[in-house]
Order: sequence, then structure tokens, then C-alpha cells
Amino acid sequence: MSAVRYGGIEAGGTKFVCAVGSGPDDVVARERIPTTTPAETLARVVDFFRAAETAHGACAAFGVAAFGPLDLDPASPAYGRLTETPKPHWSGADLLAPLRSAFGKPIALATDVHGAGLAEWQWGAGQGCATLCYVTVGTGIGGALLRDGSPLDPVLHPEMGHLRTPRHPQDRGFAGVCRVHGDCLEGLASGPAVVARWGAPLETLPESHPAWEILGFYLGHLCTAVTLVAAPQRIVLGGGLFTGGALLAPVRRTTIELLGGYPRRSVLDAGLERYLRPAGLADRAGVLGALALAAGSLA
Repeated sequence: MSAVRYGGIEAGGTKFVCAVGSGPDDVVARERIPTTTPAETLARVVDFFRAAETAHGACAAFGVAAFGPLDLDPASPAYGRLTETPKPHWSGADLLAPLRSAFGKPIALATDVHGAGLAEWQWGAGQGCATLCYVTVGTGIGGALLRDGSPLDPVLHPEMGHLRTPRHPQDRGFAGVCRVHGDCLEGLASGPAVVARWGAPLETLPESHPAWEILGFYLGHLCTAVTLVAAPQRIVLGGGLFTGGALLAPVRRTTIELLGGYPRRSVLDAGLERYLRPAGLADRAGVLGALALAAGSLA
């Protein structure tokens, strides 16, 4: 009997990653497609899955974990469409129609950050947690809250990256790069904010550079807010800026300082090594989460 396999799409502003499989140890086809126009990009996605179907058999369902903002309300006429996005040509793009027309199979939709969080909950650093917050810090900053793998936000998705934060004492003069809020978290602590402020990506800066402590300060405020408002069993930190792990220590230090020993919960271990965890699936989390979404659509 052949294995049941699914189609997964991590739809990003820079690239779409497509895969066919059932999990981390069963991916039989994978392709990275540059994000150009909706028509061109989605046509290439359909072509990939048609070729994969010929080689490996039909996908039982599809999962799409996409950049946004997205209309996630199944009752909405615009369900499955991007809303107002800064990505040129993509506002109003229907992510689901080409797949539905070509294959006629069930399609599950979620944000890219929820998809990655689902993968971390199922196969990565969030295993064993009933409640989980996944945070990604890269080109943007996003967060997802999950209970038993399902989002706590079935219609509206959180925008944790747009929270306001106090300014670090050494970072008073930087205006921020967020096109909406200027100096929200995303405007101060995302990858583009690092380059705009210091002229180089974070990974190229020495660990003695003040960038590490400044970013740790801002992201520690985010982790503290999530802890006090949502109280998850674990926060998993992923995305490009956490690659290598050097940013984790200043985030933990700030979070410990801000919490001040309260609340006293067993999950908040002394150094937060178990509570604030680095992502376990690296850059595979998004597309693996899309496969998990597809599998869940048939459950």
C-alpha cells in the first residue's frame, strides 16, 4: 500500500517552497520558486505539483502557509486572498484558486508563522507542549499562539511584530523601518532594521557589537509580554536572526530581568533554557508545517 502524501507550500514574499511528503523523514519532492508575479509564481507551483503527481502519485490534500496579511475567514468572499500587502502586485491575490482548479483536493490555509509553529509543535522544539508560542525574527517579526497545534486565532491572526516597546537607552535616534508604525518591534528589531541601522546583517557583526544587546532588549520585551498575556508552556524562537544562537542569551537575560521572578511557574526555569527555546527545524519549518496543515485537513 502506497504512503499517503500531501502537498505543502510555504508562500513567502521572496520565495515559494513546495514539497510533497508526509513529514520530515518523508519528503519525496521539493522545489524553491522565486516570488515574482502571482500569475507566474502560482503557475509554477501548479506545474511542480503536476510533475510530482506523475512521479509519485496524487497528493491527498494541500496545505498553504503564507505571508500576509491574509483573509482567513472561511465565510468571507475573499477567503484565501492576500489583503493589503507591501509586496508589489500581490494585494488581492487568490492563493487557493489555482490549486483548487488544477487538483480539486482539500486545501488548508494558515499564516507562514502558524505553519512553522505547527511544525515545531509536531516535530521540533515545541514537542510535548499543549500550548506554544512560536516567534520568527527575520525580514519581519511574527508570532503564532497554538493549543494542541491549532491556532488560537482562527479568523484574525496576531501581529506581535507590531507591538510597541520602550526604546533601548543606546538606540534613541533610530526612527525604525516599519512602513506603518516606524519604531514598533518589527521596525526596530527585524533584519531590515539591523541593516538600516548598522549597515550590515546581524550575523556579520561581532558578538561585542551593541546590536546583540539592543535586539535582545527588544525581543525580551516581546517574550515578557507573551508570557504575561498568554502564559504558554514554551516560546520557540526562529527565523534568520536566531540562526547560530547568539541572540538567544540576551533575549533570555532581558526576559528574566523584566519578569523579576514573577509569575512563579515551574516552566520558568532559572535561566529560561527550557522555556525560551531555539527552533529545531531551521528553514524547513514553514514547508513542513504546510504538510502538517494538509494532513490535518483530512483528520
